[in-house]
Amino acid sequence: MFSINEAKAQLPTDAIMMANGQLCVAATYTHDTWDEYWEGTLKRVNGNIGTLTRQTISPMFALGLTERINVMAMLPWMSTEASGGQLKGVSGFQDFGIWIKATAIKGQTENSGFTVHPVVGVTFPASNYLEDYAPFSLGTGAANLSLGGVVQYKLAGGPYIRGNAAYNVRGNAKIERDYYYTTHGVYSDEVGMPNAVNYGATIGTWLFKNALQIEATYDGLNSLDGFDIRRQDAGFPSNEMDFTRVGGFAHYHFPSIPGLGVIAQYTTVLTGRNVGQSTAITGGISYIFGVWNKAETPKTIN
Repeated sequence: MFSINEAKAQLPTDAIMMANGQLCVAATYTHDTWDEYWEGTLKRVNGNIGTLTRQTISPMFALGLTERINVMAMLPWMSTEASGGQLKGVSGFQDFGIWIKATAIKGQTENSGFTVHPVVGVTFPASNYLEDYAPFSLGTGAANLSLGGVVQYKLAGGPYIRGNAAYNVRGNAKIERDYYYTTHGVYSDEVGMPNAVNYGATIGTWLFKNALQIEATYDGLNSLDGFDIRRQDAGFPSNEMDFTRVGGFAHYHFPSIPGLGVIAQYTTVLTGRNVGQSTAITGGISYIFGVWNKAETPKTIN
């Protein structure tokens, strides 16, 4: 049973590309809370948890290797705590992630543009956190290979629609005990993690001569296997975790300070299975500058 949040600057789920030689560095802070969660399909509260709070600081970067190939990386630091019960929260680095995003198709007319971006990425634990400690754990403790893509249609005046999807192949997690029970007993410290599909749909626009980007998003995750939290039991890394979520996002680039931007985001979970019904608020800053195209005005391609 985990909280779900994702901060945004340039990510594998958008259609923004850094220009050749341009680097975007960003840092975001997310405050994520829930006081109700789904135990399987049963929505409930738990006095031994009360309100769970997860705080995340996410440094990230995106680099334009060419006009059509970008590399991105992120390393979140998290802390968790609960208002009820006797269990202590934890803190530390979660999972390091690196992605490569390309522009495979770029169609342009006088009034609109259409782009297709294949994306491949991997994430893996960046610290020796305790994965078998739901809902306080920082993550599942498993490596993840993501294969997906982004499609966007954008009008010349600024509005756009976008869709994204990815298939996630997960490795095993290793826990600190040699026996556990899912739907049957298992004598092992290796936990097979279910693969998953994530997806999203976004409507957005650029305003004020591309200084302000605003979006409304619907997204979700579906595990392809796993099992439900048993009644009155704690969560487990290989639970089936599904959710749908809506959110809003804004990114403002200061015209008077080329390259500098501020980020704001709000998300809330609508439906779920073995996850908390979380609400997350994110704020952050971004800065774009040239690494080897230093004379070029900081910009993105979208």
